[in-house]
Amino acid sequence: MPTLILVRHGRSTANTEGVLAGWTPGVALDERGAAQAAALPGRLAGLPIAEVVTSPLQRCQETIAPLLDSRPGLVPHTDERIGECDYGDWSGRKLAELNDEPLMQVVQAHPTAAAFPGGESMRAMQHRAAEAVREWNTRVERDHGGDAVYVMCSHGDIIKSLVADALGLHLDLFQRISVEPCSITAIRYTRLRPFLVRLGDTGDFSSLAPREEPPSGDATVGGGAGAP
Repeated sequence: MPTLILVRHGRSTANTEGVLAGWTPGVALDERGAAQAAALPGRLAGLPIAEVVTSPLQRCQETIAPLLDSRPGLVPHTDERIGECDYGDWSGRKLAELNDEPLMQVVQAHPTAAAFPGGESMRAMQHRAAEAVREWNTRVERDHGGDAVYVMCSHGDIIKSLVADALGLHLDLFQRISVEPCSITAIRYTRLRPFLVRLGDTGDFSSLAPREEPPSGDATVGGGAGAP
């Protein structure tokens, strides 16, 4: 079965502003995010990419554009099932103010019980994304063979939930996974089990350096902004 390359979108204006974007329209890459996207073709240069699938949201479309420009034969497919979690009434709000919401503790410690007001549950998010991957695995193997490699450009919580699914990890533990902007995660699927062969690889270790303010023990909903 195929190898899936999961690319989180580059750093966005919402990431740097500390806003939970969700499906809010008009959220673009910031200057750093655009540079991350521009570097993506070089990072993936050695891979024979069979297909590219992307979230419909602008920040993913902008991230994958340089890769598509570098490979004119690739025709992108847009799949709403790998679009960001629908955070409903939380969309567009500052993460700092959301930390005071009682639901945030549920999101952090018991995400299978978390459903966003006016939006979707985290269980539903994982289910739709995992179903999309299974269907694309079948399609890519059918059209390109069992050794094919394909790319999906998606979002932090989506990618974390797919990693948890591949590892057989309960969704309640998925907040222990971290994927930075424009990081690459690779999952090789086989008949018996998936293998996680890369996780959140950016090629840049600056985010591991000590910071002036120690990082919080909580996971950033939607994914963090990466290194300063």
